Amino acid sequence: MNWQDKIFSISNEEEFERVALEIFRYQAENNAVYREYLQHLKKDVNQVKQIIDIPFLPIEFFKSRKVVSGNDPAVETFTSSGTTGILTSRHFVPDVSIYEKSFTKGFEDFYGSITDYCVLALLPSYLEREGSSLIYMMEHLIRDSKHPKSGFYLHNHEELIETIADLKQRKQKILLLGVSFALLDLAENYELDFSDVIIMETGGMKGRRKEITREELHKFLCTKLGVSEIHSEYGMTELLSQAYSKGRSLFHTPNWMKILIRDTYDPFSYEKTGRTGGVNVIDLANVHSCSFIETQDLGKIHTDGSFEILGRFDHSDIRGCNLLVNE
Repeated sequence: MNWQDKIFSISNEEEFERVALEIFRYQAENNAVYREYLQHLKKDVNQVKQIIDIPFLPIEFFKSRKVVSGNDPAVETFTSSGTTGILTSRHFVPDVSIYEKSFTKGFEDFYGSITDYCVLALLPSYLEREGSSLIYMMEHLIRDSKHPKSGFYLHNHEELIETIADLKQRKQKILLLGVSFALLDLAENYELDFSDVIIMETGGMKGRRKEITREELHKFLCTKLGVSEIHSEYGMTELLSQAYSKGRSLFHTPNWMKILIRDTYDPFSYEKTGRTGGVNVIDLANVHSCSFIETQDLGKIHTDGSFEILGRFDHSDIRGCNLLVNE
């Protein structure tokens, strides 16, 4: 079955729901972990008629189980970062072309052709380990930009600053994507005018710097780097799609991705627009793992369809169903 044609041609809510239900039925039958989870919930697959009927798999399963749909072997295995002794998530990907199509089309739907940009990546912590899906994405976007100055930067801030100054003089569109602590390091040590540069943070403060809110981070970066807005990317190891924010931390999803907000105390009911709860993600590009994921993020959805990420559950606060996690 050519899932790519179905997933990436979605243009409205009706098409999304139709494909989502088709993928749900496929995964309920072909994903052993998800099938077992549904059995524990005593969920009758035939009674799932709409998206809100679909049970979401707690994201912790990606740490303890092999979450795959079908029997094709993985050609890439993406892993999350973690300290020694901590279980990390593993995402087994048998068809990496789906990921490549997802991040390319997702970026271009929001920002236009990647060939319009010089892509600069400030991702020291990600570059220093293996298995990062973010590094995989950025390697391809850097290559596909075809710009000779596109590339990764580790700790060579002076070279990065000189490159951006030269590109600005040439009126070149610039995307600087960085992990939060690395952008902070840059902003704290230099007075810069990065006006007209798209600065995109992708999270990543835990264990590196004192935790601050995204609002505080963006305000500081705007002041020190001379920009009016900080853009953001919302993605994770367990997903093959990204949501983007062009400012004010308001994220939008591509057409094959959807956010639902669940009740904090009841993971099987949903909050109304504007109310804070747990973030559930439908990522149809995850057709070969699980497309319906209950994350540990807290967030809320607005009436225009945008959403915010407001923090994370403490482990003690998780009210999801933990069946199978420790089996």
